Amino acid sequence: MDVLQLRGPARPQGNIARSRPVLSPTSSVQPDLNRRLAKLTSILDVAKAMSAERDLDLLLPLILFEATKVVEADRCSLFILDRERNELWSKVAQGSKSEIRLPVGSGIAGQVAQTGAIINIPDAYADARFNRSFDISSGYQTKTILCVPMRDANGDVTGVIQALNKLDGQGFNSEDEELLLALGAQAAGAIENALLHEEINNLFEGFVSASVVAIEARDPTTAGHSGRVASLTVSLAQSLEHLSTGPYARVRFSSTEIQELRYASLLHDFGKVGVREPVLVKAEKLYPHELEVMRARFQLARKDLQLQSYRRRFEAVKHRGAHHVAAIEAEESERLGAELKHLDEVFEFVLTCNRPTVLAQGGFERLTELAQLRYVDDRDAAQPLLLSREIQSLSIPRGTLSPEERREIESHVDHTYRFLTQIPWTRALRRVPEIAYAHHEKLDGTGYPRAIPDRTIPVQSRMMSISDIYDALTASDRPYKKAVPHTLALDILKREADSGQLDKDLFRVFVEAEIPRRALQPPK
Repeated sequence: MDVLQLRGPARPQGNIARSRPVLSPTSSVQPDLNRRLAKLTSILDVAKAMSAERDLDLLLPLILFEATKVVEADRCSLFILDRERNELWSKVAQGSKSEIRLPVGSGIAGQVAQTGAIINIPDAYADARFNRSFDISSGYQTKTILCVPMRDANGDVTGVIQALNKLDGQGFNSEDEELLLALGAQAAGAIENALLHEEINNLFEGFVSASVVAIEARDPTTAGHSGRVASLTVSLAQSLEHLSTGPYARVRFSSTEIQELRYASLLHDFGKVGVREPVLVKAEKLYPHELEVMRARFQLARKDLQLQSYRRRFEAVKHRGAHHVAAIEAEESERLGAELKHLDEVFEFVLTCNRPTVLAQGGFERLTELAQLRYVDDRDAAQPLLLSREIQSLSIPRGTLSPEERREIESHVDHTYRFLTQIPWTRALRRVPEIAYAHHEKLDGTGYPRAIPDRTIPVQSRMMSISDIYDALTASDRPYKKAVPHTLALDILKREADSGQLDKDLFRVFVEAEIPRRALQPPK
């Protein structure tokens, strides 16, 4: 019988320090101790690895690999308890390529989940609890089975680990049960953390998706803009990994930083919910209700011209006599036709000025002249045909927004920042507000809302600026602009990069890596 023996030197004399006794196992005990120590060490190592891993798709195979090694099994499966559906599910059953689901209480794994008791079967085909259907469908031959519960810190069963076919052919023993239970306890905590992390990610994803829907509901013509900007920006960030020269050769983004950048890109325009909707969707220089009021005024002016013509006819007949009616009619018809034609031309010119096109220089002078036109209202009082505020709006040189309206649109960046800073982001995502805040800043300090210098603009915001401008230029026709072809959009971006507004090195990567094609082209 092998025993542990205690041995040591003779009792020390004088001031000589006593030596610590050491264990001297007999020859057959030492290999067993070494093997057990190696397994315990392996469990400690995998516990450290599991505590650091938050990706369930990476964590579960890691647990199975270690479980297989610790109990010296041919293969293992891991099932997680879904309490809402009262089912076990697994997508990491070794030897199976598809997700497996089974009711709690069904099969060996289901019984362990239900009772919390270990099941150790030395001969699978001699045990009535074993279901041979998997062996039949896979061609695998199960001989020995060890199935243990995974328990959380409260002692509740959260899943099971099932080991198949002990490699020595002797079956699983009590030591295997103990080790697999220990590993299962560590795995339960790690899986719970990973599931919680996944739930938090899903929560953020759902929140961000709902926010994007809210943004695009305010202005349906920009639908898809946030998603495209996110795809372009993330693709540009990932392309930096392939750079070996230039200022961004050493810039690399982790998966968490990519997620942070994606969220910032998706939410960069969320502040538009704080902008008045008429301003946000303004397609022409005059608001629709302003145009209708002006149209009614021109119709009233048209009726006034006709009324004035009939008055002149009546007065002419009184003075010239009835025998001149034909001549008077001809004269007045010609005069009225010319006046109505001029009025119609003025209205068509106003409609042209109302469109979001660049107004020719001569148009400003003509608008000033038209401000002198009058018509007579129902009280015989002269009124201006065009109001001063209409002249001011129609004189907008480019686009549809007045300076005040443009400042209101630009305020969406401040609204975005204030909104995003109210969200309790995780430490890994804490820079989302900062990145989104700077996406309209320019390297030469001419951007908005803060006009900050280039050194304070994050590289993530610089990439987003390029993506945002590109998509705004190339997006499908909107009421206030036509879509710009890809090549022309790149030319416009190049001019801004050459003028020092956009990052030239990032724009070069944007072009050379063909980011629009890679990010936006639908998969084949």
